[in-house]
Amino acid sequence: MSEQQPLANGQARGRRKVRTGTVISDRMAKSVVVRFERRIEDALYGKQGVRTKKVVAHDEENAAKVGDVVRIVETRPLSKTKRWRVVEIVARAQ
Repeated sequence: MSEQQPLANGQARGRRKVRTGTVISDRMAKSVVVRFERRIEDALYGKQGVRTKKVVAHDEENAAKVGDVVRIVETRPLSKTKRWRVVEIVARAQ
């Protein structure tokens, strides 16, 4: 999944980012919108906060539905907005 692969010149490629998030839209063909969160701490006061990010991910089989928890991985640009790919569905929606 995120193993290093040698390039033609012998150098190793960097690791790809892997995130886990929730599908919030599946209305596009072969695409889903995924929201993932990251927790931050204020440098001065130490207060915890949550930052969210929405990304469009490629879902080849159209298997992910709204509410599913999915694992996505960074990939080459597939379209104007798609730079992520669904690797697996971690949990189905209730």
